Amino acid sequence: MSNVLFDSIQLGKLTLNNRIVMPPMTRSRASQPGNAANEMMAEYYAQRASAGLIVAEGTQISEMGQGYAWTPGIYTDEQIAGWKKVTDAVHEKGGVIFAQVWHVGRVTHPANIGGQQPISSSALKAENVKVFIDDGSNAPGFVDVVEPREMTKQDIADVIEQYRQAALNAVEAGFDGIELHAANGYLINQFIDSEANHRTDEYGGSIENRLRFMGEVVAAMVDAIGAERVGVRLAPFTSLNGTIDKTPVETYTAAAALLNKLNVVYVHIAEVDWDDAPDTPVAFKQAVREAYKGVLIYAGRYDSDKAVEAINDGYADMIGFGRPFIANPDLPARIRNSYPLAPHDPDTLFGGAEKGLTDYPFYQKA
Repeated sequence: MSNVLFDSIQLGKLTLNNRIVMPPMTRSRASQPGNAANEMMAEYYAQRASAGLIVAEGTQISEMGQGYAWTPGIYTDEQIAGWKKVTDAVHEKGGVIFAQVWHVGRVTHPANIGGQQPISSSALKAENVKVFIDDGSNAPGFVDVVEPREMTKQDIADVIEQYRQAALNAVEAGFDGIELHAANGYLINQFIDSEANHRTDEYGGSIENRLRFMGEVVAAMVDAIGAERVGVRLAPFTSLNGTIDKTPVETYTAAAALLNKLNVVYVHIAEVDWDDAPDTPVAFKQAVREAYKGVLIYAGRYDSDKAVEAINDGYADMIGFGRPFIANPDLPARIRNSYPLAPHDPDTLFGGAEKGLTDYPFYQKA
C-alpha cells in the first residue's frame, strides 16, 4: 500500500520529496562567543536532509531576542556565515531548509541579553518559567525569568524591522524560506494570547488588536522576501511559558484567516504534546482548514499511522516529527520501511558537543 507521507507536495515554488517535516528543536550548540551556527550543526542537519522540509532551530533576530544560552542568532555577519555552512550542507544532500526566526520577549533573563530588562506586550512576568544561562559551567544553569517592561510603539516598530532584516539575512544565508515563531509563549504569542496582553492601545483588547503585531511582522517579511518563502508557527492550546488565551478557538481561527489574507506559504500548528495532553478538537482543525488555504503542517505526538490519518482526513498536508528526528537521522526511511525507531538520550538535548547530536546511527539491517 502506498504511504501518503511519501507523496510529493508543492510549497510555494518548491517541490518537496515527501510530507515529513523536521520541526524546529532547540539544541543550544552555537559557537561561543557570537552565537553562530557551526560545522557540527551543519552535519546534524545534513544527516536529516531526507525530510521533505527541515525547519531549523529557533534563531534569535537580535540580542534582546535570545531566551537561552548558546542558541544561534541571525543578526550578525558571523551568524549569517555560520548558517551558510548549514544550508550548503543540507542543499548538497538535496534537502530543503527554512529558518525559524525567533524573539522570546519576556522568556529570558538579563544574563542572556547583555544585562537589559526583557520586553513584552505587557509588564507581566511569566509565572513558574525558568530559562538557562551560561553560568560558567558547561551545564545549563536554570534561573527564573524576570518581569519585562511593556513595549512602546517605538519598540514595536524596531522589532518589526528586526524581523524584516532577519528574513533578508536568512535568504542571504541560503535558507529556502523562513518560519515566524509565533508559538510556545514567545514574543508574538505574548501579544496574541489574552492573558499575556493587557495593553489598552491598538495592540491589545480585541482579537483583531492582539493579532495586529503578528500581522505587521508577517507583512514586513512578506514584503522583504515574498509570501512564498514565509511560514508561521502557532500553538493554539499550549500554555507553554505562561501564555494562555481565554478563547483559543476563536483567536486562532481568526489568526488562520489573517495568515490566509497575507498569503503565507504554510501555517505550522504545534499541538500540545505532553503525556495525557488533550487532543486538538476536530472542529478546530476543520475551522482552520476552512480559514486557511495554504499548506497546513501539524506537529505533536504523531506516529506514522496518525500522520497518514491526519493527511487522509484532510486536516493536514504535512506532519512534523520532533523528538523521533533527534535519534533517527534517517527517519523517513525508517517510516517507509517500518524499521524500529531508536530512543534519544534526554541528557544530551541542550548544550554539549557531538554526543547526542550527530552520533546517532542510520539504521543497519542485522
